Amino acid sequence: FGTGDFGRALGHKMIQSGYAVVYGSRSTQISNLIPKDAEVLGHAEAAQKAAVIIIAIQRQHYNFLTPLAEVLHGKVLVDISNNLKLNQYPESNAEYLAQLLPGSKVVKAFNTVSAWALQSGTLDASRQVFVCGDDVDAKQMVMNIVRALGLTPVDKGSLLAAQEIENYPLQLFPMWKFPIFLSLGLTAFFFLYCVALDIIYTYIYQNNDFSFFIAITIPNRVCPVMALILLALVYLPGIFAAIIQLHRGTKYRRFPNWLDKWMLCRKQLGLIALAFASLHAVFTLVNPLRAFVRWRTSNGIVSQALKNTTEPLNNTDAWLSDSYLALGILGYFFFVLLGITSLPSVSNNVNWREFRFVQ
Repeated sequence: FGTGDFGRALGHKMIQSGYAVVYGSRSTQISNLIPKDAEVLGHAEAAQKAAVIIIAIQRQHYNFLTPLAEVLHGKVLVDISNNLKLNQYPESNAEYLAQLLPGSKVVKAFNTVSAWALQSGTLDASRQVFVCGDDVDAKQMVMNIVRALGLTPVDKGSLLAAQEIENYPLQLFPMWKFPIFLSLGLTAFFFLYCVALDIIYTYIYQNNDFSFFIAITIPNRVCPVMALILLALVYLPGIFAAIIQLHRGTKYRRFPNWLDKWMLCRKQLGLIALAFASLHAVFTLVNPLRAFVRWRTSNGIVSQALKNTTEPLNNTDAWLSDSYLALGILGYFFFVLLGITSLPSVSNNVNWREFRFVQ
């Protein structure tokens, strides 16, 4: 039911996958926008012919389905609607549909997939489709359709999960809020500390203007500190969890809420740490191009020429410098490898033993 953008895109995709598609519409005139191999009938006639009915209309128009309750009895109804606000209604749209048509088998699905994703072959979007419903057979039928379309169904349980699924497209990085705010707070603290120490202090007590340090020098000091702190915060909750389990003598009791939330955002903390490490690598690479560094190098050469002296190479310092750089490059390589394996598209293709090995 419904011949809007999503209804047409989903119908076209289902026809490509070998399904017979019938559109239920108020107007039975075939439009150029409707897929060629699809049939357009009235709502009652379409409901009689179909075993699975996609409800591709908004919640405020569900009332027209009430007179069709007898025809829709025993049918699988797939609710794909979304809302404009989080928790806009007391119950989810799928639960509301189930209340209107108690004889039908309501399944929530496809609301996290856009019409554009279906038209572009899901190459530019996530392939995951969250599915929930109270009837196991109906839910399995919908999940089989999802697989046939080249998508990946994710079973979220009963219809009680529909509210969470409907809120999902409206959320803006829900698991990233705490890591981002924490990173911004720590970054601001260390940045201001370095400004006070390297710029304000030297200007007041030594009358040197190093305000240009704000552009590269100070960020290049803050980034590695932030990378190490955030990386430590990734593994620290695991230690706390082990201590709590040893103290309780069991691993089957729930962790405190603060620790549970901390552990759930470890991946985000790790990726932000990798971003800071990458910035540090870039700042370090451009360091020789800076006017201040070139001035300091040339000034040292001129100073030695005027004194007619040369500083001999210190083999110990050379070893320390090269070892420092080599270990930094190696550490960054392993950091990138760890970050790549944390991405869902990669972690879904490795087993637990392989993931633990990389960790």
